[in-house]
Formats: sequence, structure tokens, C-alpha cells
Amino acid sequence: MSFLPLSDRMRPRNFDEFFGQEEIVGKKKLLRKLIDSDQLSSLIFWGPPGVGKTTLAQIIAAQTKSHFVIISAVMDGKDELRKAVDDAQYHLRLENKRTILFIDEIHRWNKAQQDALLPYVEKGIITLIGATTENPSFEIIGALLSRSRVFILKYLDTKDIVNIIERALSDKERGFGKINIKIDKVEIELLAQLSSGDARAALNSLELAVNAKNVKGKNIEIKILDSDIKEALQKTHLVFDKKGEEFYNLISALHKSMRGSDPNAAIYWLARMLEGGADPLYVARRVLRFASEDIGMANSEALVQANAAYDACHKIGYPECSVHLAQAVVYCAKSTKSNLLYTAYEQAKKDAMETSHLGVPIHLRNAPTKFMKDIGYGKNYKYNPNFEEPIDQDYLPKELKGKNYFPLRDRPTPS
Repeated sequence: MSFLPLSDRMRPRNFDEFFGQEEIVGKKKLLRKLIDSDQLSSLIFWGPPGVGKTTLAQIIAAQTKSHFVIISAVMDGKDELRKAVDDAQYHLRLENKRTILFIDEIHRWNKAQQDALLPYVEKGIITLIGATTENPSFEIIGALLSRSRVFILKYLDTKDIVNIIERALSDKERGFGKINIKIDKVEIELLAQLSSGDARAALNSLELAVNAKNVKGKNIEIKILDSDIKEALQKTHLVFDKKGEEFYNLISALHKSMRGSDPNAAIYWLARMLEGGADPLYVARRVLRFASEDIGMANSEALVQANAAYDACHKIGYPECSVHLAQAVVYCAKSTKSNLLYTAYEQAKKDAMETSHLGVPIHLRNAPTKFMKDIGYGKNYKYNPNFEEPIDQDYLPKELKGKNYFPLRDRPTPS
């Protein structure tokens, strides 16, 4: 076991060793009740990396005395699923034992792969526990989602990370309890804070800091300083607060660099975010927004580029998608800028909220029935393609007639 990373060695074996996620695994919470009463159904765990999704699945399997199988949606496909189903049928038939199939990053499976899984979930041959960092509403097929309970896991609190670190330092069987390590409380709290709610990052960084100073075969005191913590974090991943101020500082720097038409700065801030552990899909969504908010009709191709980058991130993931994001970011940085669409929509939104009581002009109304036509719905509407010349027709409520959200000098035209 010693060759395993510290984060694997210290993986909690039961709920007593599990820190965090009290909202779902507390003794009187729904998930805990389902486990204790052996009423477990298929589950989806949605949350960021390093917060306990895999660990929780393993604990559930142990608590319910189930056969446990892990599949990685990144590495495995239908062949591995068939083998898992065969194993499940074997254990169910000969041992009357349930099989929990844990699929890590289930959002990486396409619709066909998820469809192949569905019959075995429906028949109860397997109990699925899927883990995803993406919104399951968008990434998991409806039929599978409707047969599963979704639980949202959150970033761990600093106090939970502190508890995890302290347990690793004191555990003589799986942790560093047999090593003479001197680390003050302030350094432990620093490590917990800089790990940004990710227990795996905290333990990996602690292990790197200890190993860097550990002289094999000599029982000398290992003093861990704050500089050791920061260096270890920089080596495992760039220091990057995924939910705090620094996160928003970096995305702000990326956004403003693109707006300022500086492709060098934009690609630098992009690299800082991606190499620091930012979710590529989150960055891609922000670039998508930028393409219309800050460029818009000044260069409508920017939206196409940004959308293609998002699609690439979704299909192939990190690190391969970094070059697609770089293309979109540089393209947006070098494009002509205009916030016309943003300001126009904000004004239209304000008017819409203040005039929501106004009816749709009768000539614009839909008339699917004879009764509606008889009372005038759609009457006198002029179908534009039937006219060679521009026609005079009102499309706004009469109270807003003449309203112009696009000043003449800024009228949008396709690029």
C-alpha cells in the first residue's frame, strides 16, 4: 500500500472517517437514511474534484455489503460495461448480492453509451452511482436521470480540510504518523486554504512537501514551513483558488485583456486558469458570453469561434481542448469590439419589465383556431417575403412606438 499516493492511502473507509458534506451524509439526512434502511436506488453525485464522490460511493458499497465495480468514463466503454454486468448477474444469481457500479465522470459517456447502461439499471441488475463535475441535467440522458437521485457535493470547508490533513499526519498505518514531522497549525491552515476545498490537492501537496525533506532511513525531524507548502502546491498545480477572490481576479483579467484587444495577455491569463485547474467548460462559457457581449455584430464570427471552442471542450476535454480555447480567446481579443447588443438588451429588458401588462398587437397574434381568426387575431398582418419593397408595419405595442434600442450610428449589421 505504501506505493499508493497519500490521498489514496487515506481514503476514508467509513462515515466516521469521512469529513464534510454534512448536508447529505449527516445521520438524519436523506442519503444516510437510504443507506441505513437499505433502500438505496441509483445515485448521481454532482460536484467539483476532490470532495469525496468516489470515496462516498465506496463507503456506501461497504455499508450495504454490495459488490463494487468502478468504471472510468474517460478510459472505459461498452466492453467494460458488459463485463461489469456479467459480474453483477453472477453475484446476484449465486450470492444474492447487489452490485454497485460506480462510473466516474459519467458525463463523458455519450448518449449511445448511456442508453446501453439504461436497461440494466431499469431491471435492477446494477445500482448505478455516477459521478460528474458537470450539470447532470445537461449531460445525462433523461431516462437515466429520472431513475436516479441527484446529490450535490460542495467544496470542502477549510476546517474539513484541516481535519483531513491532521488525520493524515497522525495515522501510523496509512499516513505519516511514524514520521517525525513538525508542522504548525498556521501552516496546516494555510495548506487547507490554498487547496480551495479539494482534499486530494491538499494531501498530494502535503506528501510532496514531506517527501522533499524526508531522508530515507534517518529518523530526523522534518520541519514544514509555509514556503514548503506554497512550493508543493505550485508543483502539483499552480496556486489557484477555484472559488475565492483569486479565481474571479483571473477571469476578470482574461475578460479585460480580450476586451482591450491584447492577445498576448489574454492567452497568458487563459493558461494561468487552465494550468491552475479551472474547468475548461467554465472558461468556454465565459468566452461565449464575451463573444456577444463585447463583440456582437461588430464581428458575428466571434460567436461561431467561441461556440466551436465550447463544443471541443465538451467533446475531448482537457488538456487537448486548451488549443481550441486559445484559438477562441485570441480571435476574440483581435476582433473589433462593440457592446451594442448588451446595452440594447439591458434597455429592452428594463422596458419589458415595466410594460409587461401591454398586450401583443392584434395583427401579430397567433391564430391557430377559427374563433381566434374571427375575432381578429392576425388580421392585416403583412407577410414580408411577399413584398419586394420594405413595408410599413408596427411590431411594438403602440405605447412603445418609435422606440429605438439601436442608435442610427450603431445599428447592427452582420459582418
